[in-house]
Amino acid sequence: EYGYAEGLRQHRTLVMLDARGHGKSDKPHDAAQYSLEHRAADVVAVLDDIDIRTADFMGYSMGGWIGFGLAKYAPGRFRSFILGGAHPFAEDMAPFRERLPMDPSALPTLMEPAFGIYFTAGQRQRMVANDLKALVALTTDRDDFSEVLATMQMPCLLFVGTADPRLATVRTCIEAMPNARCVELPDLGHVATFCESTYILSDVTAFLSGVG
Repeated sequence: EYGYAEGLRQHRTLVMLDARGHGKSDKPHDAAQYSLEHRAADVVAVLDDIDIRTADFMGYSMGGWIGFGLAKYAPGRFRSFILGGAHPFAEDMAPFRERLPMDPSALPTLMEPAFGIYFTAGQRQRMVANDLKALVALTTDRDDFSEVLATMQMPCLLFVGTADPRLATVRTCIEAMPNARCVELPDLGHVATFCESTYILSDVTAFLSGVG
């Protein structure tokens, strides 16, 4: 929707999946079903199902957090990681969890100010279709597993907007990672960094070319 598929499919075969709790994937209401280990296992299961032994992983925000989880639980399955707006440190998710409304039809009204000009009709449609009990369950507080950073020997590209509250934490990640670099996108916040794909795609494609 924001140009990533069009920009990357000429460089890689793309495998795009809905994380559990989202889209067409299962939506359990038990918070224990959304552990990072489960989420990482979901990605590996998809790769197994289509007989892909190793892949490059790209994820943003929650997807980036899952990427760090894959580096912990299945590092041998990935040649490289491209992770945006994410980190493996502890994070209190209550501010997000407590803002979720009871009525799915109210979710677009809540989220539209955060997305601003990037809020699309497709997003509105997907939000209304969400299972809010699943969203509450999956927005669990995140534990620290930052010990993974020093183990990530594979090439890694991190990216973050300079107006993103996670900027300082992403910079801390880079200091601990042996084979990583970070692209900082000036004046972009958490949402805009993802939605403005043209700013990061050239770095991503150059990175993938270097991975081989």
